[in-house]
Amino acid sequence: MGFRLPGLINTTQKLRRSSSKRRSADVPKGYLALYVGEREMKRVVIPISYLNHPEFLNLLSHSEEEFGFDHPMGGLTIPCREDVFTDLVSRLNGSSS
Repeated sequence: MGFRLPGLINTTQKLRRSSSKRRSADVPKGYLALYVGEREMKRVVIPISYLNHPEFLNLLSHSEEEFGFDHPMGGLTIPCREDVFTDLVSRLNGSSS
């Protein structure tokens, strides 16, 4: 039983294909690399468990509606302010303890 995010699986597969072995080696099992930012994209690695949180899913949905998931960075890109993303991650970290 699970959920499907349109575009997420294909984007993840593209990320795997386009990443070098060195690049993919720095993403531990159970984590996902993505890019966050409005202008300067910052690569971040997050636990895949975040995909179970409604707030994170809302952010992904909003990003897909506004920008789509096919970006030149080659990976999943969330074009939001870095501080907004950092705040969300800190709240998710707090809720998992």
